[in-house]
Amino acid sequence: MLTRQSLVALLGGLSLAAAQTSSEQNPSLEEIQAAQATVLPHSPVSNVKGLAFNRFVNIWLENTDYESAANDPHLSKLAEKGLLLTNYWAITHPSEPNYCASAGGDTFGMDNDNFNQVPANVSTIADMFDVKNIAWGEYQEHLPYPGYQGKNYSNQETGANDYVRKHNPMVFYDSVTKDATRLRQIKNFTTFYDDLKHERLPQYSFITPNMTNDAHDTNITFAGSWTWRFLSELLEDEYFTKDTLILLTFDENDTYEIGNKIYSFFVGGAVPENLRGKQDDTFYTHYSIIASLSANWGLPSLGRWDCGANLLSWLAEKTGYVNWEVETGNLFQNETHPGPLSAGEYNTFSPEWPVPLTKGSCSAGHGILPVVQQTWKNLTATFNYTSPIPYDSVSGNNVGVKYSRTLKNGKTESGTTE
Repeated sequence: MLTRQSLVALLGGLSLAAAQTSSEQNPSLEEIQAAQATVLPHSPVSNVKGLAFNRFVNIWLENTDYESAANDPHLSKLAEKGLLLTNYWAITHPSEPNYCASAGGDTFGMDNDNFNQVPANVSTIADMFDVKNIAWGEYQEHLPYPGYQGKNYSNQETGANDYVRKHNPMVFYDSVTKDATRLRQIKNFTTFYDDLKHERLPQYSFITPNMTNDAHDTNITFAGSWTWRFLSELLEDEYFTKDTLILLTFDENDTYEIGNKIYSFFVGGAVPENLRGKQDDTFYTHYSIIASLSANWGLPSLGRWDCGANLLSWLAEKTGYVNWEVETGNLFQNETHPGPLSAGEYNTFSPEWPVPLTKGSCSAGHGILPVVQQTWKNLTATFNYTSPIPYDSVSGNNVGVKYSRTLKNGKTESGTTE
């Protein structure tokens, strides 16, 4: 294990990623304190104009069934200020694969909350944003210092759960953690308010409350009250809200035996005036957010489940894309397809990392990321990533779900996951 002196020396002259390799999962308090004294956050800014919004803020709460969240008075009152999404679905259970999917377009078979790591040849939204130098950042409440890679960090006074790695999308990816600059873009709430004050918020941010405020260790009443206090003040800040689309959603529902639909809504200055106070019944998943970010800023797809995902309805209208209508009666999305991060039976026959699409059309309309094409060239995609619903015919995950759409020329298209 690194000593405090050696850690400080490394952090002073080498990359943050290299400094953490000896004790990534459970660094000592001494190591954490040393890093707190030396590691500075990185807050890049950009101003790339988008088709429907100029800034996107992703805020996730935890493990709550749709009806329970919908009945919370604080959340419902916030939803009235924007657009309620009545058909937004998580990807799977438990928590970690959903967070992982939001950054990389796949769960990679993850069916657990373990200390998982995705190799550097798998691209993320960070690579997507780099195409146009769009600034991104994460704000993880009570993260002890920028780029912290430990499994958790408890409240040092009460011992309560605060920060947990499983709720941090970017930290799962070697392409982020092995890059010292990218790593320092994973920051805490102190930096969030500092970036807000100095008007250097990124154009994309992911915000994770601690385990008390996100309902994980409390309940939806507590989390709803926290969300009301957190967002109400921000919505009065012109810099924060102008041309900003803010998504409040959940990682997953709480009851595994039912469909994994989750309560979600948009607020912020970028919500179209004609949609405020209304609801959108379009079928969305966490992958729809990646696809919509691509369509909004003219960015190529990751070539994974974001490729076929529906776009935000008013963004689709701007691009000319026609979203799919999905029959959700027998859709559950409560299991994960096989893959290298499976802890269950499937990892024995699916150890390889899934191959993304390298050519073809995606819903965002801007092709596939060049680095994805180069890395995976001449290989056949593992899944049918053009489907609006993630599914796997080998395990039977989400098989038999029908979807259809009517194109602008009147032609009808339909499909079934099989």
